[in-house]
Amino acid sequence: IEIDLHVPALIPNDYIPDVHSRLVLYKRIAAAADNEILKELQVEMIDRFGLLPGQVQTLFAIHTLRFQAKTIGIKKIDVYDQGGRIIFDESPNIDPMAIITLIQTQAQKYKLDGQDKLRFTEFMPEPEDRINTLSQILNELEQT
Repeated sequence: IEIDLHVPALIPNDYIPDVHSRLVLYKRIAAAADNEILKELQVEMIDRFGLLPGQVQTLFAIHTLRFQAKTIGIKKIDVYDQGGRIIFDESPNIDPMAIITLIQTQAQKYKLDGQDKLRFTEFMPEPEDRINTLSQILNELEQT
């Protein structure tokens, strides 16, 4: 599942100077099977290297959102400062009528773009805003 928030989501050189250590951590983060393993990795990184910089927090948040998106049946998410779009799999785990109801009740925020895309509009200037908004939208989709 591809999630692009158009903000830095990485392990900076000044946080972990050793390239090999960074690569190993990237692989471990990408291979994490669930949120519990991601939380354990965060604790380990804080213990070894200190508090997580914003870019690393964003990296973990994206992976957490990826688990949630997978259960819904989403294959791609693009989020910008003014809104974004969600592209569903061929057969998502969501009732199409529920999406239509969501759009009808919040027409100023949501619009369909073809059969498999849901567009949303919201002002999200900061990475945290994008993460929180996307998490809220995924929660709304899960409840439908």
